Amino acid sequence: MPTLHDFSATTLEGDERPLADYAGRVVLVVNTASRCGLTPQFEGLEALHRELGDDGFVILGFPCNQFAGQEPGTSEEIGEFCERNYGVSFPMFARIDVNGRDAHPLYRWLKGETRGLTGGRVKWNFTKFLVGADGRVIRRYAPTTEPSAIAADVRAALAAAPAQPK
Repeated sequence: MPTLHDFSATTLEGDERPLADYAGRVVLVVNTASRCGLTPQFEGLEALHRELGDDGFVILGFPCNQFAGQEPGTSEEIGEFCERNYGVSFPMFARIDVNGRDAHPLYRWLKGETRGLTGGRVKWNFTKFLVGADGRVIRRYAPTTEPSAIAADVRAALAAAPAQPK
């Protein structure tokens, strides 16, 4: 049975990154956009990442231009926007599709793991998937769910995770 750790993705810098690099960490996977009404969630995501990152938590951002063309930039433009406007320090990846024939394999898997909730489609930017340290999906959150509302679930997942060597 696949887990998050079986996939890889291209970073904003163009490097292929195995998601197995995040094994043992609690992960929040988010499809992002820089021209969306929900874009200010970057601020809350960054705050959550800074608060819990040292405890074994990481956010992985996946820009997507499939919703009203709200992420048209290049990888360089996306990275500059996120850093300049929101101080994003969590890993961001190259723009991907999350729905349709060209959906990234990671998102095909994430949607399959949470199919009963929304019919299997990602409905909009800033849909969030919480993944446990074992690489299995714990929960899916709606785009309008504020990052601060996820903090308790992240803490519970961290508490359930095996201790990481320092």
